[in-house]
Amino acid sequence: MYVATLLTHPDHPVLERVTVESLRNAWGGGDAVWLDPGVAAEFPIEAVPANQWDVWAALQALRVDLILQPAQGRKKRLLLADMDSTMIEQECIDELADEAGVGALVAGITARAMNGELDFEAALIERVGLLKGLNAQVIDHVIRDRITLMSGGKTLVATMKADGAYCALVSGGFTAFAAEIAAVLGFDENRANTLLVAEGRLTGQVALPILGKEAKVDALQDISARLGIIPAQVLAVGDGANDLGMLALAGTGVALHAKPSVQAQCDIRINHGDLTALLYIQGYARSEFAA
Repeated sequence: MYVATLLTHPDHPVLERVTVESLRNAWGGGDAVWLDPGVAAEFPIEAVPANQWDVWAALQALRVDLILQPAQGRKKRLLLADMDSTMIEQECIDELADEAGVGALVAGITARAMNGELDFEAALIERVGLLKGLNAQVIDHVIRDRITLMSGGKTLVATMKADGAYCALVSGGFTAFAAEIAAVLGFDENRANTLLVAEGRLTGQVALPILGKEAKVDALQDISARLGIIPAQVLAVGDGANDLGMLALAGTGVALHAKPSVQAQCDIRINHGDLTALLYIQGYARSEFAA
């Protein structure tokens, strides 16, 4: 048995009953359940329809995401989340680069790396090198004045933790940002790369080993083993090519507002919903949210 979930952004509740019922009837699904009127609904179906992706594409034009997944085991015990452009709306290194006067150059490298066109580790070393000499106090300024949280993040973490899940922030970005964001959002732990500083300025180097694609997979395996769970009980979310390993290994891997190359390799794609979409696809109703 499978579940089909239709959802959109809670700030733009455009999901109409006729859309849900038309699809339910076309696919021979069971009764629809509204998780949040205008925002999210689901219904059971016996098998994945052959026209799943044609319907998905049509619903995208309506600003509606469609997710199909097995009905059993949807609620997860571990949330493993990327940070940049996932739990926050920015790429931290791009914001630092803008302060250093090399914003456009670094942003271009970042975009190519996140789309899988460049080796992540080599691209990170190159970008960090361009920050050499930047006053380390700029990091606090960027966190305070330039970083904004992705909509729904606090609710996602709070709700999963209230239901007994463990939440880990695993970032290819930097510890100075990850520690702050993790604390604000309520994550149980965080892992990231460390920018090296000498005499109050960035050295242009990052501590080794670099936390990249494989390190995110290692984090999933390490934390799962520590908690006594298996990867099938993990919900992972990210947007970049360096997230693909953990997205593939997790029981539910979500490409959130992801780069084209990442979406192409993920069956669960959230383009219109916010981070509360990760609660709806687990079957949580809006009335069950913790915050």
